[in-house]
Amino acid sequence: MNNPPPVRPLDGITVVSLEHAIAAPFCTRQLADLGARVIKIERPGTGDFARAYDERVNGMASHFVWVNRSKESLTLDLKQASALTVLKALLKTADVLVQNLAPGAAARMGLTAAELHADNPALIVCDISGYGNDGPYRDKKAYDLLIQSEAGFLSVTGTPETPSKSGNSIADIAAGMYAYSNILAALLQRQKTGLGCSIDVSMLESLGEWMNYPMYYAYEGATPPPRNGASHATIYPYGPFKTGDGATVMLGLQNEREWLAFCELVLGNAALASDTRFDKNSKRNENREILADMIHTSFSRLSSDEVIAKLDRAQIANARLNDMNGLWKHQQLAARQRWVLVESPAGPIPALLPPGVNDQFEYRMDPIPAVGGHTDSILSELGLNADQITAMKASGAI
Repeated sequence: MNNPPPVRPLDGITVVSLEHAIAAPFCTRQLADLGARVIKIERPGTGDFARAYDERVNGMASHFVWVNRSKESLTLDLKQASALTVLKALLKTADVLVQNLAPGAAARMGLTAAELHADNPALIVCDISGYGNDGPYRDKKAYDLLIQSEAGFLSVTGTPETPSKSGNSIADIAAGMYAYSNILAALLQRQKTGLGCSIDVSMLESLGEWMNYPMYYAYEGATPPPRNGASHATIYPYGPFKTGDGATVMLGLQNEREWLAFCELVLGNAALASDTRFDKNSKRNENREILADMIHTSFSRLSSDEVIAKLDRAQIANARLNDMNGLWKHQQLAARQRWVLVESPAGPIPALLPPGVNDQFEYRMDPIPAVGGHTDSILSELGLNADQITAMKASGAI
C-alpha cells in the first residue's frame, strides 16, 4: 500500500497574484514551493512582460523561468468588466492576494483591502511597491536599479571610481522576501484571529533594512564605508587575491586568531602577526595597500590550488571566484542532490531546489505555465460554461 505524500505547509492555501517582473513573482513562487496554489493573472496574449526579457532558456526568459514555476496562468484583461468580475469571484474564496501593479492601479479597480474584506474578511492583501502606499514618493516609478540608488546601495558597491549595481535584482529580491515572510506571518496570525489583513511592502524599505550595517557605520555623519570592489570595506584581508596561475582566490579573516594562523601557516611569516602596522584589524585596514603587496608577493609563487590548500590547513575561510558555469557544475550542489528537472512549455529544464532541507515534506516543483494555460479550467471551476468562456475569448477579455 502506498503511503500518501507528506502534507506541505501551505497545502490548501490559494494565492491570487496580479504580478509582473520579479518582486511579486518571487514572493508567490516561494509560497508555491510550500504547496500553495498560485493563480497568476496575466495579460491575454503576451502575459507577464518578464516573459520577453530574453530567450536564454530554450526560448524562454531567464527571469521568468526562475520565479514562475508551480503556478497556474489565468489571462484576464482587467479593463473589461467580465474579466474583473472573474477576478473578484476568485478573491471571494482566496486566502491571499499579492499585487505589484503600478501605484494606484489596484485601488482604481476596487481591489483595496477595505473593499475586498467586505466579501472576504479572511483575505490577506499584500501590496508590493517601490516606495509604499503613502508618503511623497508613493507615485514614483521604481525599478530595481533606481531603488539600489535611492537606498544607498550604489554608494558602497563598486570601485572608488565607479559605483556598481548588484549583478542580480537585489531590491526586487529583498521586497519579494519580505512580502513572502510577511504573508507567512499573516497566515499564522489569521489562525489566531480568523481575520485577514493588509500588508504594505516597499522595495526601498526592504533594501534599506539590508543596508543597516553601512548606515550604522556612518552613524551621526561618520565617514561611510568606501567602495572597494570585491574587498570588504572595513575588514582586511578580506576579498580577492591573484595567484601565480592567474586565478583569483577569495579569503576572509574575522579575528586575531585567524590573523596569526594566516601569517604562520599561509604566508610563512609568523613575525608579521605582531608587526605594529597590522596587529589589529583597524590597522590592517588602514595599511591595506602595504599588506596587499605582501600577500600578492607570497601568492604569486603558488597556484590557486596550493593557496587554497594552505588556507584550508590554516582553517582560513576561502572560496574560488566562480562564474555561472562554475555554479552550474558546483560539486557541493551536485553532492547534495539540489538539482531537479521542472517541466515548461519548452520541455524539462533543471532547477535548484529551494534553500532549506526539511525532513517532513518535499518542495513543490511543478511546471512553468504557458500564457493562459489554465484559463479554461479556472473559469470552469468558477461555474462558467463553454459558451460564456467562448464569448470572453471573442471579446478579448481572456
